[in-house]
Amino acid sequence: MKVHFTKTPEQQLEILLRGTAEVISKHELLEKLKESHKEGRHLKVKIGMDPSAPDIHLGHTVVLRKLRQFQDLGHKVQYLIGDFTGMIGDPTGKSATRKPLSREEVEANAKTYLEQVHRVLDDDPAKFELRRNSEWCRPMAFDDVIRLASKYTLARILERDDFTNRMKEQKPISLHELLYPLIQGYDSVMLESDVEMCGTDQKFNCLVGRALQEDAGQKPEAIIAMPLLVGLDGVKKMSKSLGNHIGITDAPNEMFAKLMSISDKDMWVYYDLLSDRPDKIDLQKKVLAGLYHPKKAKQELAKEITQRFYGAVKAQEAWDYFENRHDMNQSVDYPEVNVSIGARNFADFLVQTGATKSKSDAKRLIEQGAVNWVRLNELGERVDEFKVDDFRMMVSIDRPGPQGILRAGKIFLKISCNNS
Repeated sequence: MKVHFTKTPEQQLEILLRGTAEVISKHELLEKLKESHKEGRHLKVKIGMDPSAPDIHLGHTVVLRKLRQFQDLGHKVQYLIGDFTGMIGDPTGKSATRKPLSREEVEANAKTYLEQVHRVLDDDPAKFELRRNSEWCRPMAFDDVIRLASKYTLARILERDDFTNRMKEQKPISLHELLYPLIQGYDSVMLESDVEMCGTDQKFNCLVGRALQEDAGQKPEAIIAMPLLVGLDGVKKMSKSLGNHIGITDAPNEMFAKLMSISDKDMWVYYDLLSDRPDKIDLQKKVLAGLYHPKKAKQELAKEITQRFYGAVKAQEAWDYFENRHDMNQSVDYPEVNVSIGARNFADFLVQTGATKSKSDAKRLIEQGAVNWVRLNELGERVDEFKVDDFRMMVSIDRPGPQGILRAGKIFLKISCNNS
């Protein structure tokens, strides 16, 4: 069936280049778009996903959202479940050989993946094709594997940073790991893909695919590498194994709260990679100029993303819940702790109130920016609020009655004075 495109190849290219980290190459991609436009056929856009864990997180959706743009422009996604490569274990970014998954584990994870991926991608058969690389990998005989291995040199395989670093550190590399890039590249040959989507950490594997396609007499696929989304720790890429992820099946309140926990700096990375808001650049300028509060900007981002997966009603409920529970609202019935009159530093204060077990725990939370203090007047009304950024800061209790609301990590306490 012929595809009738509503945008020119140049207009499509402009949309597809937004937010990318690297394209190999822009010229090739434009030529492919022109050819598909002329012939009235869709491009075949490959994404390979090894089901190494059962859930998809927001980091995965960076690539999935770009794939959705391809679909909306009239092209077809080849969604490849790496059920064969998943049993090898992708060595990308790994400092040691990881334990391969069993076929049963891969199948269980793949089932969950597919249930979740359609929250982002259109499952219309005209725009979505599901494939598994076990279709061609499992029937391969040993001589087929040898022929495939002959297509690439060991020197080129060892150019991968993962392998180079492990060799320098004298860490073992198993032979089966060296086959992984070849198998991923062979997938592109079998699918005859026009474009392959990946994160920047997968660029090497995609380049192998281009080389194998050329060797097979095919036009090499264009590669679109998307930036990696930093996790909640603000340091490493989002990963379930690192515990710094936001799952797309996280409950609305949990998703909203996790998004509110990212730093003000990382918020703009999340805006760039996850938000559809057209004025995000202007919004950033307003925040940096002090014309708009960064917390409000972060709340709007959290609401937008939560709404994407749960709808407007649940997103607003999550906003309200966060305001009431996590925004240190004096009307919330937090556990109450009585303290005596006197001045003490915040490290001691956290221990005295039971918010932490030790001064070292208190100092750690303060250094992480996870301690806030809302000061209340004698009527229990909010006076001011500030983040505690130094454990030596003093808190003074000089009268009986309500004093404030203390947040220490996930613990919220209402502090009062018993006049003793």
